[in-house]
Amino acid sequence: MAKVYKFASSEQLAGNLGSYVLAAQEKALSSSDRFNIAISGGSLVEVLRDSLILDKSVAGKVNWNKWNVFFCDERIVPLNHPDSNYGAFKKHVLNNLSPENLKNLKVFTLDESLVFSNAEACEKIAEEYESILPASGGFDLLLLGCGPDGHTCSLFPGQTHKYLLDEKTRKVMYCHDSPKPPSDRITITLPVIGATKETAFVAQGASKQPIMHKIFDLKDTSLPSALVTQLFDKKISWFVDDAAFETVTTTEYY
Repeated sequence: MAKVYKFASSEQLAGNLGSYVLAAQEKALSSSDRFNIAISGGSLVEVLRDSLILDKSVAGKVNWNKWNVFFCDERIVPLNHPDSNYGAFKKHVLNNLSPENLKNLKVFTLDESLVFSNAEACEKIAEEYESILPASGGFDLLLLGCGPDGHTCSLFPGQTHKYLLDEKTRKVMYCHDSPKPPSDRITITLPVIGATKETAFVAQGASKQPIMHKIFDLKDTSLPSALVTQLFDKKISWFVDDAAFETVTTTEYY
């Protein structure tokens, strides 16, 4: 079954998420010289700032210079665009790190030179990003969000977007019809999530109550976040606050 960790406050959630990330870091570095982590955007990057930088019990133990940071999905926009996941990560995390911590930290972004070209260029962006993913063993850790519609990464529910969930071989896909702007994105696929050693979702706030109910009580696996939890349950953890999980009644987490 998946693990669900509930916390009374966002501060408690951030602190415990930080400890979880540290454990994944140490596990990875015990057998490799780099920690391969992929993150989503949105409010998650602010949680990462709170957990890995502002929480001083965690901050000093983060070995940034051994991190390879990738993005679970990215909007096909310039890196300095307000919608860029990299841009949000830079603002909330990278800009708060010392030069010493940035020396050997590697952040892998999309090819900005291909942005604003055409659909063929967007496909090339996806292909190029796939080519720079960890060659063997997959990611050590994925950190995912969950949208109010149940999407995660840029894997959206509904028949229109089924081509993304049905993909069996490609690791990165071009999402050309995101219902949430901007419409053009790239996203990792289910095979990547399945090959990852550990995956954590983060969901906070009362606005998440309806989707938490659908995912956990109704077990609606037409929702990508629920499908991921069902398929890979033994490697899945959810970090939620009491407000998000208030209406969930089940204790059977897949």
